[in-house]
Parts: sequence; C-alpha cells; structure tokens
Amino acid sequence: MRPILLVALGGNALIRKGQSGTVAEQFQNLTIPVAQIARLSNEFRIIITHGNGPQVGTLLLQQECCSEAPRLPLEILVAQTQGQIGYMIESTLDNELTRLEGEHQKLIVTVLTYVLVDENDPGFLTPTKPIGPVLDQDSLAGRAYPVAQTSRGPRRVVASPRPVTIIEKREIKRLIDMGFIVIACGGGGIPVIRHGRAFQGVDAVIDKDLASAKLAEEVGADILIIATDVEGVAISYSAPDEMFLRRITADEAERYLREGHFPPGSMGPKVEAALQFLTSGGRRALICSIDAIEKALAGEAGTEIVAGCERG
Repeated sequence: MRPILLVALGGNALIRKGQSGTVAEQFQNLTIPVAQIARLSNEFRIIITHGNGPQVGTLLLQQECCSEAPRLPLEILVAQTQGQIGYMIESTLDNELTRLEGEHQKLIVTVLTYVLVDENDPGFLTPTKPIGPVLDQDSLAGRAYPVAQTSRGPRRVVASPRPVTIIEKREIKRLIDMGFIVIACGGGGIPVIRHGRAFQGVDAVIDKDLASAKLAEEVGADILIIATDVEGVAISYSAPDEMFLRRITADEAERYLREGHFPPGSMGPKVEAALQFLTSGGRRALICSIDAIEKALAGEAGTEIVAGCERG
C-alpha cells in the first residue's frame, strides 16, 4: 500500500502575518499547501492536522464582546474550530483535486478528535499558554481564570498538557486504509481526561505538533511533515550567526534543544515532535515552510531530522 504521510499545517496556512483573517483570506491562503497535498495524494495516503490559534482567539474575542450570550468552555470552542477549519480544508482540497483530475474519486473526511491528557500533568499546576484577546481593566476585574502578562499585554492563560493518546486513532487508521484523506486533531485535539469509562473536557490547549506526532505514531505513519512560517530549523535564530540546517541527526537535534536554540514557544515543540515520531519508528521527519512541502519531501528544502547518528 502507499505510505502514510501526515502533514501538520501551522496557523499561517490560513492566516498570514499582517492579515486580518477574513474568510476570503483564509481560503486563498489554504490553496498554497492544499494544492501540494492534492498532488501528493496520488503517491501517499494522507492525514492533515492543523492549528487553530487565531480562530479560537476570534471566538474568545466575540465572547468578550457579547455579554448577553452564554459563555462557552474552551473545549467547545476547539470543537467548533475543528469543524470550521475542517470544512475549509475539505472544500479547498476538493476544488484542487477537481482542477487537477476533473471528476476525481478521492474521499475526504474531517474527524472530530478527542485527545486524552493526564489530569495530573504538571502543566495543569502552572498554566502558561496565552489564548484570546488582550484584556482590559474591566475584564481583569471580573475574571474567573488565570492571567499572565505577555508582550501584547495581560491575557488569559491555560494549561498545555502533553497528549497521552488520540481517542479516535482506530477510526482514523481504518479510514486511511479505506482510501480516505483524513483531516484530524485540529488545534491539537479536544483535550479530555478520563473518569472511569467517561470522558470530560478540560480547560487546556494541546500543542498541535505534539498531538500530530502522537497520531502519526499511533496510526503507523511513515513520514511526518511539520509545515510552518519559516524555511526550516535554525540555530542562533535571528542572530548575526543564524544558520539554517538542511539535515541533522536526532542526537544533534536533542543537543541543540538542550542548548536552548529552539525556544519552547516556537521551534521547540516542532523539533520535539519530530524526535518523538522518529523514536516511535517513523521513517522521515521534516520541518519546512508552508510553501515548500513538496520540495522538502524531495530533499530540496526544509530540515530533515534523521534517526540516531546517521549522517547524509
């Protein structure tokens, strides 16, 4: 069977820097990565995951602006964005496949995805993930949630626990084997904890790249591509001696991670996700720009992290 390729799309796949994030802009931006995925669908079985930070932030802002409507918990907002962005990716992909193949026969589905987290995860003790709008004094006075000072001003923060398992992994694997292109784990998935046999949503945000690596591991993906807003992995990023890395070993990536080259809020989770995927048996892990997914697969762009001490 064709190998399984999981493409994790960053938030800039829908909203680019400097844009307001209109629906028209998001659809236009999606054509860049999705056209590449459409072409790759003849060679690979495809899973698409995606971020949702700007979209959840918009929903939270809308809640802040409308005091008469009942407030929705964060897990419901994540579920809403899974449907919203899933629809946008599905329709864009269908259009691109039609443009390439005419009346194509490919099947596309979005899976509402829960991700199990540990209720004792240390992340719950010190919430650090900023979400939503910058808060004014009125919002700060009546808040019922933790707030931290960020570079933009005071914002709500939530926990970011590590993913334990993808609840719908069996359904996703079956769909992939049946020939579906699957969109899953939107926004890192809906975070849930287990009480007995029941699930309960929690106020948290799961890192999209770590959830993608967990899904890739659990469905047996061969290749993981993390597509983002930079050309690849760099050491001394934004410094005079900045150097982008085309191919590094897992050992080198771990050393650079320890040395602080990959900050926790940016490249760190992406490198960690790539290492997690390779440790679990994945064949290839690549980090590249949204524009260069096909080139990265061909070894012509981005950064590839290879297992162990192997060097190319």
